[in-house]
Amino acid sequence: MNKITVVGSINFDTTVRTEQLPKPGETVHSKEMFTNGGGKGANQAIAAARNGGQVNFIGAIGNDDTGKALLGLLEQDHIHTAGVRKLDTTRTGSAYVTVNDEGENSIIIYGGANQAITDDHIDEMRGLIAESDYVIAQFETNLSSIERSFEIAKQHQVTTILNPAPARAIIPERIIQLTDMLIPNETELETISGQAITNEQELIAATQKVHDMGIPTVIVTLGSKGAFYSFANGHTGFVPAFDVKAVDTTAAGDTFIGALATKISADFSNIKEAIIYGCKAASLTVQRYGAQQSIPYESEILSESNSFVTE
Repeated sequence: MNKITVVGSINFDTTVRTEQLPKPGETVHSKEMFTNGGGKGANQAIAAARNGGQVNFIGAIGNDDTGKALLGLLEQDHIHTAGVRKLDTTRTGSAYVTVNDEGENSIIIYGGANQAITDDHIDEMRGLIAESDYVIAQFETNLSSIERSFEIAKQHQVTTILNPAPARAIIPERIIQLTDMLIPNETELETISGQAITNEQELIAATQKVHDMGIPTVIVTLGSKGAFYSFANGHTGFVPAFDVKAVDTTAAGDTFIGALATKISADFSNIKEAIIYGCKAASLTVQRYGAQQSIPYESEILSESNSFVTE
């Protein structure tokens, strides 16, 4: 059982379904509205917990009813939440998600407490990080919290995984130096590398730019096309997607990362098998609406047939 500590965001999601995403200045009618637990960090933690991981969470919420409810959702999935701090000075983070009929989404995030995690807070959780196999972070919290948690991880030979979302054109050099594995989607890789990706050759070239920065392992999620993995030693590979009808892509990438982290070995030697598992988990997520409520359990994934893999 992999021990995983997620340093990340906790959000209260409000999702509206529309026929099409609104253009600037346009008003569209909603078919449905619902609320759900979210935040990339919380989503990834829940995906890991539901797929066999022993999970700690480090983050922050406001000292409000929303935050307490979201904390309860983490605890329902047996996630250790001693690392979640309640703050009196700011509100719990929120996200506003619009989903169209094709399952594509647009998201506005209010960071709130997620942006108020201090180095002292991370230092207090040093023991959780030191006992982990993997530490996972994203860009929905302040950068200093990522840097400090990765520093502690490397001091204790703990593998670091960075999901660079939302995308940033410039990642601080110190965070790059501390990252063992980067997991962007195609758009995020374009932003990081400064290179458009329209074919396989450009994908490989963009990934090489990440290696040149100093990150040894990269997995690029490609949505309906699957995933591409690359090691700095030149070993690369593609993993095809599962052919399913997507209704909502919210939390698909988070599900992939959390599920993958529960199955990957310390030396990454089973990376292809772990990616296949992550893709399978994400393929179930996109067939459901919402964030955390759409994340599947290990039993569901293992019971699904592999017959719909795109060859």
